[in-house]
Amino acid sequence: MERSVRLARLRHIIETRKITSQEVLLNFLSEEGFKVTQATLSRDLKYLKVAKMPDNASGYVYILPDKEQTVEEAALPEPGFNGLISMNFAQGMAILRTLPGHAGSIAYTIDGLDAYEIAGTIAGDDTILLIPRDGVTRSDLVNLLKIRMPGLIQEPSGSLKN
Repeated sequence: MERSVRLARLRHIIETRKITSQEVLLNFLSEEGFKVTQATLSRDLKYLKVAKMPDNASGYVYILPDKEQTVEEAALPEPGFNGLISMNFAQGMAILRTLPGHAGSIAYTIDGLDAYEIAGTIAGDDTILLIPRDGVTRSDLVNLLKIRMPGLIQEPSGSLKN
């Protein structure tokens, strides 16, 4: 089948179901007659800019960037944006520690800023490596996050260092 049809169906499945893994997604696509390899599915998910977000009932679920998604209130550690615990610097890069399960959604949001200062992020379960562009200082990064993501970095806080 044509790629555009597959992508449209993929978007619909992610929007209407709680998809927790590529394997589950492959099964749904197979049931609908799509013969897709895991590699093709990975490329499709990247093309659609699909991310994973914590979900109380399912662990992590896939979300689309243009779809308004919310985490249940119980999943948030306290009122506000985040789950960020600390921010430190090494070798010119920022290491952000988060509550378990929050790194992916915070990194996804940071990447969505499309800020010149940030070359990219790499997220694990509770850690984000934020890679700045050449010439960007620690202060530049901290100020960017304070301005563009109010509530992510709260002051005063002894654990968030710049």
